[in-house]
Amino acid sequence: MSENKACMAKKTSIGGQALIEGIMMRGPKKSAMAVRNTKGEIVLDVWDNEPENKKTSIIDKLKKVPVVRGVFNFASSMIMGYKALMKSAEIAGLDDEEEIKKGTMTVIGVISVIFAVLLSVGLFIWLPTFLYDLLGKVLPVLVGNRIIKSIFEGVFKIVILVAYMGAVSRMPDIKRTFQYHGAEHKTIFCYEAGLELTVENVRKQGRFHPRCGTSFLIVMVLVSIFIGFLIPAGLPTVVRTLVKLLLLPITMGIGYEFIKFAGKHDNAIVKILSAPGLFMQRITVLEPTDDMIECAIASVKEVIPDDGSDLI
Repeated sequence: MSENKACMAKKTSIGGQALIEGIMMRGPKKSAMAVRNTKGEIVLDVWDNEPENKKTSIIDKLKKVPVVRGVFNFASSMIMGYKALMKSAEIAGLDDEEEIKKGTMTVIGVISVIFAVLLSVGLFIWLPTFLYDLLGKVLPVLVGNRIIKSIFEGVFKIVILVAYMGAVSRMPDIKRTFQYHGAEHKTIFCYEAGLELTVENVRKQGRFHPRCGTSFLIVMVLVSIFIGFLIPAGLPTVVRTLVKLLLLPITMGIGYEFIKFAGKHDNAIVKILSAPGLFMQRITVLEPTDDMIECAIASVKEVIPDDGSDLI
């Protein structure tokens, strides 16, 4: 980024994702990933988000509708993030055998995604309801109270999420990924502060960002509590689980709108509502090393548009 660009503070829509030994940044027009290979070199990959001559469809119009756009954004981020993660594994040398790269890695990746989805549904949607219903058999006064039931489910989800993140953060490889997460946040903060993108400037920045995916997860849990108030408490566990799955797009959409709002504003209300997510980032966003910051800088420079269309 040239010095005349780094002259004033701003808010940007650019976001990123920590990868294996690298970082992906996504701008309004381009995305880029910077990953260190086995030789310690930074390998860059840059691509356009959408073709310039693409015709506007009904789907494209829906992507701009508040709440609805959150579902499309989440799905797009998951797909792109998964592809980038698999590619970063190849570049970083986690699958050295050339002949198994395309076949085995793809199969393992698909199985992992399916398992992760099933585990998430079981832990965060079915299990809280199941445990509350068991508790209701011991304490009949809880039966039929939709408010207490929804709060119980929400608190249980947060406990599981914190416990899970805390446990995996102790794994060396995950810890490094969380450090790259910190490099991503610090670099975006540096750009938003209007400073030149150097390792020294990035290193000084904070690592907790309101638009983080970790905060999004916490916000979704909190939103699900309020949505749960509308679901009859007497529904069987399986039925309640299905209802919550059907309402998941609404939860995602509302959560997305809040994260987007929090990224634009810095008032007392936003700080209070963002506090749980920012606290959670103490587990998932760690202090990076200088070489990690170099990857973040390399990737973000590729996606900053010259016309300022990334500013919000």
